[in-house]
Amino acid sequence: MSEATKNLKLSFLGAGSMNGAILRGIVASGHDPKLITATLRSDKRAAELRELGINVLVSDQDAEANAKAVAQTDIVFLGVKPVGITDLCDEISSALSPDKVVVSVAAAITLESMQAHLPANQPVIRSMPNTPLMVGAGVVGLSPARSVSEEQTRLVTELLSGSGDVHVIDEDQQNALSAISGSGPAYAFYLAEAMANAGVAMGLDEKLAIDLARATVAGAGKMLSDPQAVPGELRKAVTSPKGTTEQAIKTFDEQGIPKIIAAGTQAAAARAAQLSEELG
Repeated sequence: MSEATKNLKLSFLGAGSMNGAILRGIVASGHDPKLITATLRSDKRAAELRELGINVLVSDQDAEANAKAVAQTDIVFLGVKPVGITDLCDEISSALSPDKVVVSVAAAITLESMQAHLPANQPVIRSMPNTPLMVGAGVVGLSPARSVSEEQTRLVTELLSGSGDVHVIDEDQQNALSAISGSGPAYAFYLAEAMANAGVAMGLDEKLAIDLARATVAGAGKMLSDPQAVPGELRKAVTSPKGTTEQAIKTFDEQGIPKIIAAGTQAAAARAAQLSEELG
């Protein structure tokens, strides 16, 4: 992490699963927790964050908690539910200045929607993280508004790199990214679930079947984590001609699994677009 990034003051408005995962990833990468302020709705989880050295403000105890956190920060992460993002933008608008970067981790909320509730030309970035951020193996898509400088984008990218891979994309690609990496962990879990159920159907003990499926999918994931890994090549490497794996893959193709996956991801992307319209 560069010196410029290490010295940034950060605020996390809401510290739920996604914002909390990003926060912990940033701390784990070496950022000084004393430079971080988090706001929570209630005091239930405040002790946990304070133990990390993070300054915590509780909105139930201080109605101006969010504004106070923003006033002393360089980058603001908005981590409330999508339906509450624009209201939060209204709430913190007066505490913002042109040099502060606002990053939303809420799904489906467009840059246009946020900009309508923020000061003119406020630097704002829309992001799409996924749940493996919690274990430092996530994927994040960033879409900066035109008001965001290259240096600001670089700083946010570097910060989030502590929790996983970061990709800067055009906003019109966000729905596609959401369908692949945002929803994608559920597809892997679904595959492991189906594999375990198949094992039980063939006579394996349920716990053993779950253990086998979990370890196999996790191990394959580790192999894929190599930046040089190509999914198709890895598959071919374990698919011997006329072997058992080849027969399974052939059956999957005959049953139309690639088309099913394509249809599912298209449905996810369509739903993401629909949510953007509803919330916008």
